[in-house]
Formats: sequence, structure tokens, C-alpha cells
Amino acid sequence: MPAQTDTLLRYRPWRGTLRGPGWAALAMARSSVRLMARRRLYWGLFALVLLVFFFFFYGQYLLAWIPGQLGDTVTVANVKVPVANFTKFLDRLNLNGSAHTFGNFVWFEGYVVVILLALAGSVLVGNDFHHGSLPFYLAKPIGRWHYVLGKCLGIGAVINLATTIPAIILWVEAGLLADWKTYYLDNLNLLAGILGYGLVLTVCLSLLVVATAVWVRQTVPMVMVWMGVFVLLRMLAGWVVDGLRADPEWRLIDLWNNLYLVGMWCLQVDPATVQPQPQPAYWQAATVVGGVCVGCCLYLRRRVQAVEVIGG
Repeated sequence: MPAQTDTLLRYRPWRGTLRGPGWAALAMARSSVRLMARRRLYWGLFALVLLVFFFFFYGQYLLAWIPGQLGDTVTVANVKVPVANFTKFLDRLNLNGSAHTFGNFVWFEGYVVVILLALAGSVLVGNDFHHGSLPFYLAKPIGRWHYVLGKCLGIGAVINLATTIPAIILWVEAGLLADWKTYYLDNLNLLAGILGYGLVLTVCLSLLVVATAVWVRQTVPMVMVWMGVFVLLRMLAGWVVDGLRADPEWRLIDLWNNLYLVGMWCLQVDPATVQPQPQPAYWQAATVVGGVCVGCCLYLRRRVQAVEVIGG
């Protein structure tokens, strides 16, 4: 009789695969990236990211190509001008495939990444709290930290698309412009440093984005908070250290500079060559970055656990 009933109602047997909450976090990260890809504003910001990348890409190429094509001098209006004058600006950016090349690249990409992440946080996380959709997420068979992990993975994908992957491409290009066998073998530590720098940016910034979005929720306050953290505090740190000649530890209030110092430590750069000088020690910057990550985790634990789960 049950078999006849199933036949009449045309029930289908379950053929799917039950997966754990970890897969739900990955699915949430994938949907977050798709949600951002649907907005034209993010494509415009990614165009700026590509603009910075192509500047470094072609600048690195020109720095290797110009001396071999033009010799030591070039004639401009019947006046011989040293080629070094044309490449002086490129030399300041250290577009020679060294550790400073990748550190400078990530530093300049940060101006666009900060705006990109501020807008992404309000869309991916803030709306869940503002519109009350988070309880519906948590009513599914996923935990609170799986929700945070999924959002962090989605934001981390954006960070790596804007910083880590382009930096790896620049590393590959630097090897092709030089003696690639020697460069790649001698500079594997740079590749590891780029990956380490990207990991630090991913962990710290993704947690900060989620925590800030949970706090302010809406786009305009989110952008204002991020501009205060990454622009106002940077200007304040520069004014205190460079203008008032105070201790370099005052630069620790500049979070992006702290991330930069940790990244240069990953790239094994001599602290004395990091600009601008003076700078705090690497371990001090790493301590601040670690403290920010721990603070974000504690704040998210309190706020996410306070959400009442429907049906829970």
C-alpha cells in the first residue's frame, strides 16, 4: 500500500548529498562574490585596481626595456638628456622585481581597496542585520561562526583579487624580464612573502569589514568609519611623527601602515629601508594587527550570539 501511494503521488527518492556547515560557508562566500559582481559600482572600483596594476606592470617592463633601446642618452629638442632622468620616477617605485616592488604595489592598491571593502561590508553583512535576515541564515543547519567564516571568505576573495593575485603576476613578469631561471630560484622567498602578505590582509581586513558592518550596518556610516581609520588616522600619525618629531610608535595608530610593516616583514625587507622613516618595529606593528583581529573576533562573538534564531 505505501508503494502504491508513492507511485500515485509520484514521490522521488532523495538522491542528494548531505553536506556539513563548512560547505554552507563556502556557498555563502560564493554568493557574496556574485552579489558584488552584479553591482556596476564595484566594477568601476575594480577598474581603478586594474589601472594601478597596469601602471606597475608596464612600468616594470619599461624600466627593463628603455635602457637597452635608447642607450645612455636620448635627444629631445637637439639636447641630449640622460635616460636616467626619464626613469627616475619609476626607480623611486623600485620597479625592479625586488621586495619593495610588491610592497609598494600593495600600498598603492590600498587606496582603492579601502573604498571597495567599505562598500562591500554594508552590502554583504550590514544588510543582513539592518533588514533582519540574519536569523533566517542561522535557522539553517549552520553555526554562527560559519556565517562569519562565509562572509570573511567572500571578502577575502575580493582582497586577493585586488592585491595578492596581481602581485604574483608582477613576480612572474619580473622573472621573465630578467634571467628567469636565476630569478625564480633565488626569489622564491618573495613569492612566499607575497602569499604571507595576502594572508595577513585577508584575515585582518575581512574581520574588520564584518565587525564594522555589524556595528554601523549602513553604507554611508561604514564609509565614514573606514575613512577615519585609514585616512584620518594616517594623516594624524604623519603629522605627529614627521611634523612634531614625536616617537615613531605614534605610527601604530595607522592600521594600513601596520599592515604594510607586517607585509614587509613577510617579504624580509630591511626595516631601515622602509619609507617613510622613522618607523616602529615590525613586532610592534604585528602586535597591533593581532590585537585588532582578536578585538574583532570578540565583538563578533558577542553580537552574533545575541541574535535570536528562528525556530531555535
